[in-house]
Amino acid sequence: MRPLWWTQILAVIRLEMKKTFFARRGLWIYLLALAPVALFLAHSLVEIHLRGVRHEMATQSRPITEQDLAAIHEGMTREEVIARLGDPPASRITMRRMPTGPHGFELIPGEVLRYSDGSTELTVVLEKGAVVGTGTTSGSSLGQDTHIFAGVFQFFFIRLAIFFGCLGIFMNLFRGEMLDKSLHFYLLTPVRREILLAGKYLAGLLAATVIFTVSTALQLTAMLLQFDTATISHYLYQEHGISQIVAYLGVTVLACIGYGSIFLAAGLLFRNPIFPAVLVLIWEAANPLLPSLLKKFSVIYYLKSLCPVEIPVDPGMPPLLALLVSNAEPVSAYIAVFGLIALSVAVLAASMTRVRQLEINYTAD
Repeated sequence: MRPLWWTQILAVIRLEMKKTFFARRGLWIYLLALAPVALFLAHSLVEIHLRGVRHEMATQSRPITEQDLAAIHEGMTREEVIARLGDPPASRITMRRMPTGPHGFELIPGEVLRYSDGSTELTVVLEKGAVVGTGTTSGSSLGQDTHIFAGVFQFFFIRLAIFFGCLGIFMNLFRGEMLDKSLHFYLLTPVRREILLAGKYLAGLLAATVIFTVSTALQLTAMLLQFDTATISHYLYQEHGISQIVAYLGVTVLACIGYGSIFLAAGLLFRNPIFPAVLVLIWEAANPLLPSLLKKFSVIYYLKSLCPVEIPVDPGMPPLLALLVSNAEPVSAYIAVFGLIALSVAVLAASMTRVRQLEINYTAD
């Protein structure tokens, strides 16, 4: 490529950066990117609070072991529970209404006792002085949270946040200029239209990559916030946490590359962004049902193969959700990266053919 073309591409990028990052019509993209960050931050703060409550309960009673908590069962009397666990650090009186006839009911007094060994909380439900139910709760583990993160990343972040974020960024690169009646200023300059398209695409890609990779990093930070240093260190260095983080950031970048090229082309072909957005969304969602050849023309096909944590399919999971989770025909990382980039290059090449024929008619737009 000629040095002049690189200079022109950089000039277009500089002109587009402010419009791309600070456009009023794109502020919702930041909210979309920050939504999962708020979700994981709230989850961590709640877990930190509950961990503090369990620890406080453990200090207010005599030392209790996990075996003590497991020894409590239905049928035991209140006195037997107290003899085994001591006075409860937290309790409350309850009254349950039991129907005795068509128009009558009986009030049954009860009590709820709460104990903790510092990590697990036991709830004991008593009625008429006897145990009628027990339940235990404990804090979430890092292993559980990594699977939760994988689910949020694949179902919300890739399929919705990045998808619609790229729709908002890349569709406006040309369509937004047409709506603002300013695209002709670019077309009147002595710059090849292919260079203009490349500069706009790279500017949009830079903006999308910064917004969504920062979001991914903040999500991971918020998820790990609730755990101690030793647990985080073990995850990073013993359970391949660093490679997972790098993989998530890489998938985010590739998602921006793939969806960015598609919506840039859609902005050149369609006046209304709703129609291509719905069409692509349906195509991506239907990917598990497509023949093997057609799967390769979908961005999500390659992204799912690159996600580092596989979401387990629960037997009770709804069939449609299980179908979206499953990846019956995964490909290697090298093929996935090459295939996604090749797909994006092909779409951009088609866009360059279209941009050469682009004519501005603000009256029609």
